[in-house]
Amino acid sequence: MAPDDELRASLTRRALFRRGAQGLGGVALASLLARDADAAPTLNPSTGGLAELPHFAPKAKRVIFLHQSGAPSQIDLFDPKPQLDRFHGTELPDSVRQGQRITGMTSGQKSLPVARSIFQFQKHGQSGIELSELLPYHANIVDHITLIRSMHTEAINHDPAITFIQSGSQQPGRPSMGAWVSYGLGSENQNLPAYVVLVAQPSMLNNSQPLFSRLWGPGFLPSRYQGVKFRSSGDPVLYLTDPPGMSKASRRRMLDTLEELNQIKADDYGDPEIETRIAQYEMAYRMQTSVPELMDLSSEPDSVFELYGPASRKPGTYAANCLLARRLAERDVRFIQLYHRGWDQHNDLPRDLRLQTQANDQASAALVQDLDQRGLLDDTLVVWSGEFGRTVYCQGKLTETNYGRDHHPRCFSTWLAGGGVKKGQVIGETDDYSYNVVADPVHVHDLQATILHCLGVDHKRLTYKFQGRYFRLTDVHGELVEKALA
Repeated sequence: MAPDDELRASLTRRALFRRGAQGLGGVALASLLARDADAAPTLNPSTGGLAELPHFAPKAKRVIFLHQSGAPSQIDLFDPKPQLDRFHGTELPDSVRQGQRITGMTSGQKSLPVARSIFQFQKHGQSGIELSELLPYHANIVDHITLIRSMHTEAINHDPAITFIQSGSQQPGRPSMGAWVSYGLGSENQNLPAYVVLVAQPSMLNNSQPLFSRLWGPGFLPSRYQGVKFRSSGDPVLYLTDPPGMSKASRRRMLDTLEELNQIKADDYGDPEIETRIAQYEMAYRMQTSVPELMDLSSEPDSVFELYGPASRKPGTYAANCLLARRLAERDVRFIQLYHRGWDQHNDLPRDLRLQTQANDQASAALVQDLDQRGLLDDTLVVWSGEFGRTVYCQGKLTETNYGRDHHPRCFSTWLAGGGVKKGQVIGETDDYSYNVVADPVHVHDLQATILHCLGVDHKRLTYKFQGRYFRLTDVHGELVEKALA
């Protein structure tokens, strides 16, 4: 091969950039990098989070977000409308709908008949918060929670709505809320991920909406901040167990050698993803001990299983995941995300909603009670929410005992408990049809801003520069829900 041919063959794209970084090219590169010096923030060596965070004293150290995937019916659970008895079967007034869009699933219906809830509501606790008969165990925690009846969103279909409440954008590709928290605050437990995800199967009989791993992804943040999904069968995390015949000592030697090789590449290219790979290999090694101990519930007394309900003994159920959420909180995991699928009741709502709440009510309430008994509720923020609500009008055939409800972004209900939140209060009000918000509206971005505030984070100052723009979880929106704050 001729010398000039050999030179051209050796000048790969990476080699060109590496050689260009020397001499005059290095000076030019340094000049460009100086403009983006803030793109490499200073990290707190003890947590791995940003050195300047928290921005102020936090009320909560961690978040447990109980996402009810599919959109629970606020009319049948949290937002009593007894006056609907008079309107049952009548057409939804144009003055209420106000020309607002509806989904393609009901836009073709000739009629939009009002469907009352067949479930009774009753006041509970010293606060007197009214709840559906489907939530008897929630009655035990009403004096711990702030119930928001005036949540609203722009998204009208599941995927953009779930993406929106989890990432602040209806479009995929943005970091999830847990990734933002992990990036900003890091972790106080070096043996477990800062962001853990648990997914429970649905409890209703009809099909439920799928969930995609990008919902707990890092978006444009470094991949080390993505959520780690724990499985309910086999290894909780894939490849957690060493292959047959490999000893701990062999695994340690292999990782040490791999780290040396990765560090050479990191020094050559300065790619933050290589540093992430090194850190994640080390985390995986430590998790080989910490995760099996976490997932082993044999040390829990019978009284705990009785509190969470019999399903808590079965891995993968919502009840078992709520119990694991408490164990993760005890171990200072920063952001714990639970998903409970199955709330999408387009038809057969009375049957399926009853099944869904039977699997959810006791465990959700037990989590709050368990945290409180252990002194963890004061610095743990618990959030229970779907992605939107359900319509007051019936989807499909309406009878005296059966009905379905379509998607409804105009209003839905969410509750919060624990660190930084007032106890035993209701925020917001909807109209007589639970169709429009008439007092104290709370947007999804407002909820996100308030969650960050409880963690000591100013949502306007937690940013990341990507493609020339500073992004944040709340985009250019979001106001604190002052009435919710203790």
